[in-house]
Amino acid sequence: MSSIRDLLEGKIDFHGQKKADDITRIALIAITVLSFVLGFALQSLRVMMGTFSFSTVALALVVLPPWPAYNRHPVKWQPAQPAALKSK
Repeated sequence: MSSIRDLLEGKIDFHGQKKADDITRIALIAITVLSFVLGFALQSLRVMMGTFSFSTVALALVVLPPWPAYNRHPVKWQPAQPAALKSK
């Protein structure tokens, strides 16, 4: 049960967020161009929308889960200071 909870929590670090953002941006541009070219070449709106939809779902499966590659640089937080030191 805890492993499922850990997977659903979705912790990724800042480097992983940038990597996921870059992958998403580049892939969506490529998917859009490819879908348009295929749809235009085959003169089929169905092919264009199907290609775009399938590719977008595949991209979501690559980017949305918190894969270990997205958490290679975990944030190291400063240790908490005692309350007595904070008031000085």
